[in-house]
Amino acid sequence: MESAFSGLLFGLVGAIVLIYLLIVVNFQSWSDSFVIISALPAAIAGIIWMLFASFTPLSVPALTGAIMCMGVATANSVLVISFARERLAELGNATEAAIEAGFVRFRPVLMTALAMMIGMAPMALGLGEGGEQNAPLGRAVIGGLLFATITTLVFVPVVFSMVHAKYRKSSLESASHGEVNVI
Repeated sequence: MESAFSGLLFGLVGAIVLIYLLIVVNFQSWSDSFVIISALPAAIAGIIWMLFASFTPLSVPALTGAIMCMGVATANSVLVISFARERLAELGNATEAAIEAGFVRFRPVLMTALAMMIGMAPMALGLGEGGEQNAPLGRAVIGGLLFATITTLVFVPVVFSMVHAKYRKSSLESASHGEVNVI
């Protein structure tokens, strides 16, 4: 059991690192990749909170649910940040782009998270013969997505605007000296 726990914890950390590196390659930006994975600590907090609140011990299914939750939380953050990057290119203002991304992508992010949470509800309840065996997986996914969705819609746009406000200022200063930087 200890080797299974250590293997899955290593898998969880490895998944986060690989997700980050894959996003770096996709977005070609270290900072945007950091903004995207900034929702993952909230997902981990939600997983821990749900397991604690439901008196569910940490188990192999719970860690498997944690890995599943990381994927969905990352996909939702990618949805918000990719739209924010498009709006930043058009508007030139990071704060406006982040606010618009949060509002415009609210429904798709909420629909994705709710679909996963509703789909996991029967499993999380542990009803039926042997249902309690996989209940930790459903509970971990629901708790993680609950926290990650709120973070994706509120915290991730704020981090995006802070990261890109710095770049915006530096590109404006360079432009005033006759240089042009493309973000």
